[in-house]
Amino acid sequence: MDNKDCLDRSAQSSPKKRKKSVESIEIDGDLCKGCDICIEFCPVDVFQASNKLNRRGYYLPIVADMEKCPGCQLCELLCPELAIVITYAQKSDNTETK
Repeated sequence: MDNKDCLDRSAQSSPKKRKKSVESIEIDGDLCKGCDICIEFCPVDVFQASNKLNRRGYYLPIVADMEKCPGCQLCELLCPELAIVITYAQKSDNTETK
């Protein structure tokens, strides 16, 4: 069993334990060079290859299933062109304390 299998199981078995609530995942098509690092290293397969080309002729990945994203930021950290930005939902200040 490799690390990706372990991460897949933990992310799929406990979606309520998500540390961060992901609002959006943006890929800047002007920066992306189509290296597919995000596709290869995402532990829950959020990204997928596509046939869409950017203006420099690189195939862009797409966000296939944002709901599976645990908010680990691995894609942001590994992207050599800094083309991926994850936005997190704001926590409301109206939480009651008991």
